Amino acid sequence: MVAGPAIGTARAQVVLPDFTELAERVGPAVVNIRTLERGGQARRSGPELDPQMEEFLRRFGIPLPGRPDPRRGPRGDDEPMQRGVGSGFIFTPDGYVMTNAHVVAGADEVIVTLPDRREFKAKIVGADRRTDVAVVKIDATNLPTVKFGDVNKLKVGEWVMAIGSPFGLDNTVTAGIVSAKQRDTGDFLPFIQTDVAINPGNSGGPLLNMRGEVVGINSQIYSRSGGFMGISFAIPIDEASRVAEQLRTHGRVIRGRIGVQIAPVTKEVAESIGLGQPVGALVQSVESGGPADKAGLEPGDIITQVDGKPVERSVDLPRMIGATAPGTRSKLQVYRRGQYRDLTVAVGEFEPERPVRVAQAPAAAPAPTTAIGLAVTDLTDEQKRELKVRGGVVVEAVEGPAARAGLREGDVILSIDNKEVADSKQFNGLVAGLNKDRPVSVMVRRGEWVNYLVIRPRA
Repeated sequence: MVAGPAIGTARAQVVLPDFTELAERVGPAVVNIRTLERGGQARRSGPELDPQMEEFLRRFGIPLPGRPDPRRGPRGDDEPMQRGVGSGFIFTPDGYVMTNAHVVAGADEVIVTLPDRREFKAKIVGADRRTDVAVVKIDATNLPTVKFGDVNKLKVGEWVMAIGSPFGLDNTVTAGIVSAKQRDTGDFLPFIQTDVAINPGNSGGPLLNMRGEVVGINSQIYSRSGGFMGISFAIPIDEASRVAEQLRTHGRVIRGRIGVQIAPVTKEVAESIGLGQPVGALVQSVESGGPADKAGLEPGDIITQVDGKPVERSVDLPRMIGATAPGTRSKLQVYRRGQYRDLTVAVGEFEPERPVRVAQAPAAAPAPTTAIGLAVTDLTDEQKRELKVRGGVVVEAVEGPAARAGLREGDVILSIDNKEVADSKQFNGLVAGLNKDRPVSVMVRRGEWVNYLVIRPRA
């Protein structure tokens, strides 16, 4: 009796991918980016590392972010000190480099090092905090470049590779698979989730498919320790390249806006109003005199289409409107009191993000409050005028429950537990009187938008 072929034999012969050719082909276009601060302003920054990792890096002579470079000897007060390290990739032969906005934020100098060890002082062409994309320019020609891939063809489970400078270790190659697509971790970007090892210093480097094409910019990790824990996020290259082109052309990103505050449509709401499926964006408020107000939108409307394209989730709306050129007359389909109707809106321009400037106190920042993990300071009169608010406080430090709720340094808190916030003294009094066993809502201003976040003190 002749035995038949074993079940699964064909699959057992599948060969794992070989990344050597990709690394050799794309590696020359991946750069190391160091940012420097002048001595008078320099401060310790960067990720907190465990002692064993710090000792490992010192033995290899690798400078730690925010620490003096051991290879340079004693540093004078006026000499620049390394502030951070990241990665980037060259996308034009004449020296345009794409990276993350957070890599170059606050830098006095940007140094780009090529794999052939040539170093260049780079000029920051533009940076967009909302998408975390930045473009810098070095004075060089005939440089190796990367090729962009089609993100729409990227599949979950597909092999991908990253090249970057984790902890300053140049041209480090790591690999893994695409874990998920369309992860919503930002207002304007659906991220690519992977299990590729990404660590501090990888930020800004390319994520590559097996054809050697860039499909994303490595940007974030999920971590409780500061190091890689198996989940990393990349900015899709189609979105990033659109941002980069605007940064090259205008020095900033021009986005559309219609002046509404929105929220998700829950299953319960959709069923109760006859919408059926929980789709679209629920309009919570309409800016008086804004484009949506002039078009006739009302609070309670559900926007279900923009120019014939469905709004599947609320987060789709700011992306779709943001990608629309200001001045465009767009057709919106809205669901109102059991009926669909069409409205035409003249898209306005999203004002450039204006971060709230918090004066640096001579003493150390106050410790976060023990109840919800926040330390705040008063808004100045100038900041109130700029933000067009009567009161509020600026978040100086955040940890624990507040950090888990999504609050960030620089956020402006306008109300807590449905009580309007006037100043830091009143805010701290309200926090002291909170019931520690129940969640508390805070109204937060971030950039040009207001949102509600829920803090769970006992979580």
